[in-house]
This record gives sequence, C-alpha cells and structure tokens, in this order.
Amino acid sequence: MSMNNSPNVFLDPNANRFQVNIINESRDNNEASQEDVGSDPPHYEETSFTDEAHNRLRISYRPGKRELYDNFLQSGEKTEASLHPYDTHNKMYYLQTFGHNTMDPVPKIDYYRNTGSVSGNKLNRPSLLEIHEQLAKNIAVSTGSVERVANGESTAGDETTASKEEENKTGLVKFGWVKGVLVRCMLNIWGVMLFIRLSWIVGQAGIGLGVIIILLATMVTSITGLSTSAIATNGFVRGGGAYYLISRSLGPEFGGSIGLIFAFANAVAVAMYVVGFAETVVELLKESDTIMVDESNDIRIIGTITVVCLLGISVAGMEWEAKAQVILLVVLLIAIANFFIGTVIPTNNEKKARGFFNYQASIFAENFGPDFRGGEGFFSVFAIFFPAATGILAGANISGDLKDPQGAIPKGTMLAILITTVAYIGVAICAASCVVRDATGNINDTVVSGMSCNGSSACNLGYDFSRCRNQPCDYGLMNNFQVMSMVSGFGPLITAGIFSATLSSALASLVSAPKVFQALCKDNVYKGLHFFAKGYGKNNEPIRGYVLTFVIAMAFILIAELNTIAPIISNFFLASYALINFSCFHASYAKSPGWRPAFRYYNMWVSLFGALLCCGVMFVINWWAALITYAIELFLYIYVTYKKPEVNWGSSTQALYYINALDSALALTAVEDHVKNFRPQCIALTGAPMIRPALLDITHTFTKNNGLCICCEVYTGPRKLCVKEMNSGMAKKQAWLTKNKRKAFYAAVAADSFRDGVKSLLQASGLGRMKPNTLVIGFKKDWRNAAASQVENYVGVIHDAFDFELGMIIIRISQGFDISQVLQVQEELEKLEQERLALEATIKENEFEEEKSGICGFFRKARKLNISKHETKKESTINTIQSMHVGEFNQKLLEASTQFKKKQGKGTIDIWWLFDDGGLTILIPYILTIRKKWKNCKLRIFTGGKANRIEEEKLVMASLLSKFRIKFADINIICDINMKPNKESWKFFEEMIEPYRLHESCKDITTAEKLKRETPWKITDAELEAFKEKSYRQVRLNELLQEHSRAANLIVLSLPVARKGVVSDYLYMAWLEILSKNLPPTLMVRGNHKNVLTFYS
Repeated sequence: MSMNNSPNVFLDPNANRFQVNIINESRDNNEASQEDVGSDPPHYEETSFTDEAHNRLRISYRPGKRELYDNFLQSGEKTEASLHPYDTHNKMYYLQTFGHNTMDPVPKIDYYRNTGSVSGNKLNRPSLLEIHEQLAKNIAVSTGSVERVANGESTAGDETTASKEEENKTGLVKFGWVKGVLVRCMLNIWGVMLFIRLSWIVGQAGIGLGVIIILLATMVTSITGLSTSAIATNGFVRGGGAYYLISRSLGPEFGGSIGLIFAFANAVAVAMYVVGFAETVVELLKESDTIMVDESNDIRIIGTITVVCLLGISVAGMEWEAKAQVILLVVLLIAIANFFIGTVIPTNNEKKARGFFNYQASIFAENFGPDFRGGEGFFSVFAIFFPAATGILAGANISGDLKDPQGAIPKGTMLAILITTVAYIGVAICAASCVVRDATGNINDTVVSGMSCNGSSACNLGYDFSRCRNQPCDYGLMNNFQVMSMVSGFGPLITAGIFSATLSSALASLVSAPKVFQALCKDNVYKGLHFFAKGYGKNNEPIRGYVLTFVIAMAFILIAELNTIAPIISNFFLASYALINFSCFHASYAKSPGWRPAFRYYNMWVSLFGALLCCGVMFVINWWAALITYAIELFLYIYVTYKKPEVNWGSSTQALYYINALDSALALTAVEDHVKNFRPQCIALTGAPMIRPALLDITHTFTKNNGLCICCEVYTGPRKLCVKEMNSGMAKKQAWLTKNKRKAFYAAVAADSFRDGVKSLLQASGLGRMKPNTLVIGFKKDWRNAAASQVENYVGVIHDAFDFELGMIIIRISQGFDISQVLQVQEELEKLEQERLALEATIKENEFEEEKSGICGFFRKARKLNISKHETKKESTINTIQSMHVGEFNQKLLEASTQFKKKQGKGTIDIWWLFDDGGLTILIPYILTIRKKWKNCKLRIFTGGKANRIEEEKLVMASLLSKFRIKFADINIICDINMKPNKESWKFFEEMIEPYRLHESCKDITTAEKLKRETPWKITDAELEAFKEKSYRQVRLNELLQEHSRAANLIVLSLPVARKGVVSDYLYMAWLEILSKNLPPTLMVRGNHKNVLTFYS
C-alpha cells in the first residue's frame, strides 16, 4: 500500500488542510509511491467532524488504490486502532497533522464536551504546557490512535465501540422530531376546547374577531416558539424542557422558581384533563341512565381509574407512551376530518331545526360580526380560548428523550403551531358558516307566508327562530356546546375525539411533570428535593416523580375544585412562556459570544414583546391568579437567591453582569477625579488571604462598600513552578474571599524577587479609575533575623510606593499576622479526624456484614480483636501528634488573627497626626468609626505644637476638623516631641542597631572602603550622625505613645519617610521598630501628599 507523503501534496490548492495521511516507510511501498508521482493529481477525502462513527480517521488514497487499502485492513496486519503517530518500532507508521509529527490534535467535538456527557466521552486535549515545553522524541507508548497520544485516554475507535455497546446494552429509546415533538405538541394544543367551546367562541366574537382571537393567541405561542427554538439551538439540550432552557439562560434563580411551578402546573393539569374526560363519560352514562353513585362521585371514580391507567402506560416506558400518543392522534385527526366531512353532507330537517344549514353565504355574513352576550367581551372570550393554544412545550419537556433536540424542538414546535392554528381557524370558520347563532330545535318553527325576515339568515332559509330573542334556546352556536357532534358525519367520532384530546393532554402532562421535576432535582437547586432526582431503567425514568405527580393529580381529582385552580395553572404556563421569551431577549441583549443559536428566525425585541404580551395575557385571563403567580415566583426566586446553589451554567445573567461592569468602568473613566469622591483603594500584601486574615480584616474594614481592595501575593523562585502553583491557586483563594464574605479581589504575580513582583502589582493592578491609591503592608517583624536582601526588598517596596505616588499604610500587631503554622496544624488534625471517622465507619460496616453473613464466632472475634488493636494504635498516634503540637499551636496568635473581626468595645482610636500628608492619616480612622465594629470608639487627636501656644493650637486643629465634619473626643498638643529620649530608651535603640553598624571611623580608610563595598547595607557612622536628631525623635515618640496611648484600641500614626539613597534600609527599619514597639495595634500611615479631604461643598 502506498500513501503519498510528497511536499507537493500540501502545496496543492485543492488539498484539504485537514488531510490526515498514513505513511508506510517500507522500501517496496516507497517505490510504488515514486511510480505514482507525476500521474493523476491526488484525490483528497474531506475529514468530517460530525459523523464520528465513520470518520474517526479518514484515509486519502490514489485512484485504483482503494482495493489495496481494503485488503490491507482486512488482512488484520494494521488497523485503525493500532496506528500511532510516534510508533517508530512497528512498520514505521506515522499519523500526520498538516504534514508534521506533532501532539497538536485537529479540531474535534469530543474536546468540547462536558464531563459526564451522555452523547459521547469527553477528551482532554494536550495542555498548553505540554505543547509549549520541549517534546520528547521517539515516544515509546502502546499502540493507539492520536487521541491517546494527545490525551492519555482511550482511542476514538474504542470510544465509539464502547458507546455503541452501551447503547445496545441499555436500549435507550430516543424519538425523532415527528413522534417526539410534533405529535406531542399537536395533541397537547388540540384540547377539549376544539370540540365543545370553539363554536361558542366564534358565536360570541363572530368570524372576524374569532379569527383575531385565534391569531392573537397564536402570536403569543409563535413568539414563544421562536424564542424556544433559538435557546434550544444554542448548544446541547438535556432533559428538563422549559426548566432547562430558562435555567441555563437566566440562571438558577429564575430557572429554579419557574421549574417548580411549571412541574406543579403540569401535575395539576393531569387532573384537569382527566376530570374533563370523566365529565364526558359521566354525561354518556347519564344519557343511558347508568350512573353508578352520583355525578360528582362518578367523576372521582372514573378519574381515579383513568389516572391509574395513564400512570401504568407512563411507567411502562417512553416507547409505550409514544405509541399511545400516536394512536390518540390518529383518533383525533379522524374526529376533525369527520367534522369537515359533515359540513358538506346534506342536512336534514332535524339538524335544520337545530341551526345547521350547510355552507350558506348569508349565515357567513350574519356571523361575521360580534354578538357578545351574558356580560362577555373580547378579552373575556379571549381568556376562555387562550388555554386551548397552550401546550407548545410538550415536545421540549422531554428534550432528554429526543435524538436531536436542537433540530427537533424548532421544527416540531413551529410546525405543530402552524397545523393546529390552521385547524382552529378552519373549524371556527366552517362552524360559523353552517350554523346560526340561535335555534329552537323544533322542526315546526318554520316561516309563515308573508312574514318579514328582517335580514335573518334562518328566516331566509325557511325557519323562524325569532322567539330566541325573548327566551333562551337550546341550540345554535351560542347555546349548544355539542355543535361539532351535530354537524359531523358520525357523532360518536366527536366523542372519541374528545376522549383522545383529554387523554393525550393528560398523558403528555403526566410525562412532562416528572421529567421537568427530575431535571430540577438533579441540579440540586432545592436540596430537600434531591430524593426525586433518581432515575430507573434504560431511559432513566423518574419513577419517584411519576408517583408524586400521581398523588398530586389524585388529590385535585378528589377535591374536584378545578374551576378555582384552572386560572392559576394557565398563568403558571404563561409565566413559563414569558420567561422563555425574556431568556431569549436577555441572552441577545447581553451580547455574550457564547450566544450563537443555529435558529436564526428570531429577534430580541420581538422576544421582549412576547414576554410583555404573556404578562398582559396573564392579567386578561385572571388578574388575581396573575398576582398569585407573581407572588409565588418572587418567593421562590428570593429563596433560591438566598440559598445560592453552587452551579455555574454560563447564564446570560452572568454575561450581563460583565457588560454592566464594563460599561460602568468605561463610564467612570470619563469622570474626573474629585477630592470629595476620594476613597481608599488598597493593595494589601496579604500573600494567600487565609495566611494573614488580620491584615485583610483591618484593610477590609475601611474598604468594604467604600473602595477597592486587592489581596496580593508574590511568588518567587523557579518560574515554571511558581506559575503552576499560582494558576492552580487563583480560583481557590478568590473562592475563600467570597466564602468568608470579604469584598475583595485576589491577584498574584510570579517574579524574580518580592520587590519586582510588588512593583508589577503597583503599576498594573486595577482598571481605569478603579486603580489602587494606597499600599497596605504588614510590619516585617523578623527583619533583624532576615537576610539583607529581604530587608532591602521590603524597604524598596515602600520607596516604590512613594515613587508611584501611592499612600502607604504599615500595620503592626504584637503577635504578627502570619498564621500559616496554625493552619498547618489544624489541617493535620482535620486529616487525622477524617481518618478516625473513616475507620469507625469501616468497623461498623464490618460488624454489620459479619452479623448479616453469620460468620462463625471464632473468626468474628479474631477480626474484631485485630480492628480494635488497629484503632487503639491510631488513637495513640492521634494523641501523640496532638500533644506534640500543643506547644506549636499558639492560641494567642490565633486570637490575634481574629481581633479585627470582633466588635470593639468602648475605647479610643488615637491619631498622632504629626505631619500633613493630605489627610489620609485622619481619613482612615474616621472611616473606621462609621463601621459597626468600631462605632463605639472615639477619636483622640495628638499633634505637635509649641508650649506657649497650646490653646491656640487646639483651636486651630478643632477648627480644621470641624470644617472637615470629623467628630473628635479630645485634642492633645504635644510640646516635647523634640526632647531627647531617656537614656534607657536610647540605649535600647543603639543596641538594636549595633549588629548593622559599619563603625568605619574606628578603622583605617582602606579597610573602611572595603567594608563598604562588601556590606553596603550597613549603617555608617556618618549616616547615624547625620540623622541623629531624627532617630531621637522616633525613640521619643515611642515614649510619648507609651505614655498617652498605651490603653487605646488602635493607634494611627504618621509614618516617617526615609530619603531614598540616603537613609539605609536597616536604619529605617530600626526607626519603624522603635516607633511602634510595645504598643496596641498600630497603623503607620503616610498619604501621597495630595488632598483627600476638603471642606468645600
């Protein structure tokens, strides 16, 4: 066998780029290939991605070579399943994509399936990492198709075979568009109304308005059908019908609320249709004088028997139910045809007396206009007719049982609407063209000679029905509900049609309700209903749902108050239609790239009009029922919203959130910043947010509902490992923030150093006007033990923040922020606890099995002894680990990590506003005091001043704060800030910096220069002397803070600024250390020296 692998093949403009070649590198075949070069151009066979069963691998061959290929496959030497792209050991076969050996797979539907897809197995394409990293050559793996290489999974051929075997094994029953959708929709739309009320409707409204009523109802259902078709063709549709379509479009809140009431409506509709059937049977029994008990109880008895029979058909399986539906449709079509035939059969005197005269132009003209009686009007008549047009979702409700829901639902639903509408209009016009509105039924009421007819068509045809104007008559369109039976060629067929219409609608509802309910329960939107999610048998039949539907239907049949419940049920269906239309509009309006319906004949504004029309019709039918429907739906919506089911369906609601956020962000970009609208927008260097919860809590306190908060983490180390770890933890850490109700974002970067990572975050974080303006960082408590590079990075971050004109907040608490060790111990203990619980469960299970199987006592005792020993050993291990970690489990650290979550008692927030930084130092504590947890704390202001101007300084500060509308409890003017600190404090400071001093003045110049080069981070004598006064100030400030603010709940302090390149990193860290030493939680704050407060309105 020869396959062309010439480069010319891939240059041929006629060649298909998805061509896959099989190459045999054996000598003989190469010679054959050489002979073929220059002969007829190669013929390529297009690779198909739709017919998966036959197109897993397409082979291109030259003319005349197919027989050779067939023989090759039949010989069993090499089959499709044994081909491998990197098989260099077995006859040198390669599978090529675009003419190159590569792990890149061609586009394939299996890569896009959901996990657990029922229509095929999901394959995992090679990750970008696998493609991007170096590819090992001559991979020696077991033979298989390209999918196995790319995904590490089974071959496509194997999957196809397995899928077919599974299908043959389970015997799944799937319906096409005719039996699955068209038949069901037609049967559900054609109801009792067609046979017993349509003549009355056309009698009241006339032919003109009657047709308008039918067309108006059809417009509602047609728009809903178009919207349903659009949603159904926008991706794979599973079981659940209306619930599935709405929930996947609008989300679980709308879907969950409408799904429950839609399933309930279908269950009660079973009772309505069965009672309609039972009433017809009772009427026949009454005519033959064979009533069993009385009319009401006979309806209950017949209804109960009927529901039990229908339940038996449904439980028997969808295939039997479908066969029953086809039989009922045939009966219904015969009944309708029987009516049309009867209109052309010549009438007799008895039928003429009842108002039937065959087709007469005078009757058509007389009945064309309306003649509303008994307080009826256009909308009341429309409300009576509209339920006859519903039922268009009967096919969509069993979407999980359709072979091709995307093709079947649009085709079957729209065609069913068209056929049923034509039938309704045809019956209405024919009935109104043959039968007069009023007739006495008396064959002797003929026209007397010389009598004036006054334009009456019956009079012109020889009958006098004038007494019907003064007294009620029993016949005619307005008075007799059995007009179709009278007109038809054979009356009992109309009765059979009524039976067929009621039973088919009841059967469709009996199937729809459990299917929709099962889909709702499977999604676990209502956790208490998950019991009904289980399916049985080859078609995953919802037997539990059938039983529940049976119970509901029986309850309403026995109650027999369906006249009250009927309007609510109609409104439940209409609410579903309204939401389907709104779903289509909403998905289009959200402009999500994922909204790509294959059905193109829809318009978003038409869908919106349809939704509004459905809402209007709800009030037309029954206003109080509409209000009840809205109230129930709102309650369920609020409930589902509150419970927040853990689902993600990519709904249009999510898409609209994004669109709204994007539009708002763009609109905000055009808004100029104003000092009145300033709010702290913080980057908090928390690392993983759960590691430093206290740092996040205090930051969240002044940003919640007020400003932006981004929790940031910097990964340093080998780039590949860092990126992998970062990507894997992103979603988890953002989920932690959401779960713990922290209104913050999580961001991470991988960088060569901590400082480089923070620099990237400071420059790139945020969007438009929503950019951080403040950096929040915890105090580096271990700076004295850390490497010089770490201290340099830490101080460098502070310098970078000032360079980028961000405010700076350094927070210090006595225990520190990092609780990673505590979390690690807790995690270990939780694992041990899980192991203990699993062990206990195993012991109980073993004991249960021993008792059940009756194993002899000897072996039972031996096994129990073995298990008890194992349990004792495990418990001792747990106790050992617990005791080992008692010291490590720092309870104080754990308490400190939650201190900002607690409500702060009465106390003070002391603000040491020493330097004017634009007002951030005063704004942060003010925001804290308007929070619930800090509202009992009063603000005390401390600032520097002169001893001889204390009162004046107080007045100036009080005036300033009052203009800023900031309430305060006290103002303190500190006059002795510039005094020297006491000797003990200064000695502590000197001892603290001693390990980091260079002491170059004590050494010769050469040695000093060498030390400066080797340890440039050390504090020089010249630097220490130059900043001696500033060092004094920091030590003295700590003394004053100890004196005045030791009992404060929180201290907010002006952060000292170190000149870049002048003050060494260790000297600056020493200033921060001595400044905040042995104090309550302290915020060292420095704004960017731009106003964040104003007293102008």
